[in-house]
Amino acid sequence: MNQLALFGGEPVRVKPFPAWPAFDEREERYALEVVRSGRWWRYTLGEAVDADAASPGEPSKVAEFQQRFAHVQGARYGIACASGTAALEVALRALGVGSGDEVIVPPYTFVATATAPLLIGATPVFCDIDLATFNMSPARFEEAITPRTRAVIPVHFAGLAADMDAILAIAKRHGIAVLEDAAHAHGGTWMGKGLGSIGAAGVFSFQASKNMTAGEGGLITTNDEDLAEICESLIWGGRHAGQPWYTHYRLGWNYRLTEFQGAILLAQLERLPEQTARRRANAAYLTSRLRDIPGISSLEAPDYATGHSHHLFVLRFEAKEFGLTREQFLEGLQAEGIPVLSGYAHSLFRNPMFLDPALGVDGEKYTALCPNSERACRETVWLEHRLLLGDQEDMEDIVRAVGKVHEARREFEAAANLTA
Repeated sequence: MNQLALFGGEPVRVKPFPAWPAFDEREERYALEVVRSGRWWRYTLGEAVDADAASPGEPSKVAEFQQRFAHVQGARYGIACASGTAALEVALRALGVGSGDEVIVPPYTFVATATAPLLIGATPVFCDIDLATFNMSPARFEEAITPRTRAVIPVHFAGLAADMDAILAIAKRHGIAVLEDAAHAHGGTWMGKGLGSIGAAGVFSFQASKNMTAGEGGLITTNDEDLAEICESLIWGGRHAGQPWYTHYRLGWNYRLTEFQGAILLAQLERLPEQTARRRANAAYLTSRLRDIPGISSLEAPDYATGHSHHLFVLRFEAKEFGLTREQFLEGLQAEGIPVLSGYAHSLFRNPMFLDPALGVDGEKYTALCPNSERACRETVWLEHRLLLGDQEDMEDIVRAVGKVHEARREFEAAANLTA
């Protein structure tokens, strides 16, 4: 047996995995087109405003990008904005959510899914996840509904489609709007339909870690023309296309995306299909190669999840079966040259902000209500999507490193005895 790198042996891997962001001359060329056009902002200055009209010079990169991205996801309309967080706020407001309303969210996700309701005066209500998928449990969702519930935000966690059939049916029975959090789900599908095109609206993020990125950015998708117009107005200071410049129809934000970001995202979108296919193939290979190692399992992919975008490759780690603690496993893999992550340190409701009585969330009560989320935080191991952009030999290095750490369990015991 090879000695673990952690204890002086040779690591499995010394070369880096693919870097992120991935880019080439297209990002440079499209960004330079914006510089030379003099159109650094999407909108046309003037007495009457047309959001998509070309000003002197080049047409809007943002307008082109949002239309193309919406088409890729199977939605009629796309509204680009400053971030995924902004997209959540705008979409909720456009759906009529406001002060006194409740929005049901999962506790195993990024904080913005729960803070967006708070920022528009509503209250997030946490419901537990399904341990097989780490997505919202439809049964727990229905149990969390009250007369104040106005919307639900299922998260397609790691790019795996949530159980939208069940969620949509429950929401319809109770008159609740469904807003898909598709921040991980660029190129993902449910029953062959693009994620973000299934509920009343969907939201995407283009923050630095996402499968497409311009450093920051977000986008709302919808098939509802009226909703799209309201979202457009809200990210644009309450203006309306075709109306006088300083005429504002509703309280809105300045949540616009820049033309430079639109240019970068157009280039990112062009390589998304190939990258998504590569991620799926490598994830399938890892799943097949790791399944025989005790204590290691992948999330399930139900039949309805027809296209996993694999923003993350998520492993369940069961310490007793594997023979090490998760901390030892992570430390061992990192020493072997595999950059693994432990995922969320705790469920969302354990964050100090949700324990503040002033917010009215009462985070403490959810520990008993969300045991699966609590368990996921203890047992999860993440691999970033950039690792899945490598080749099969890169995937074999991951497999070899996991196997090596498993075979060397006694080395950890020996090291512990030496320091006792």
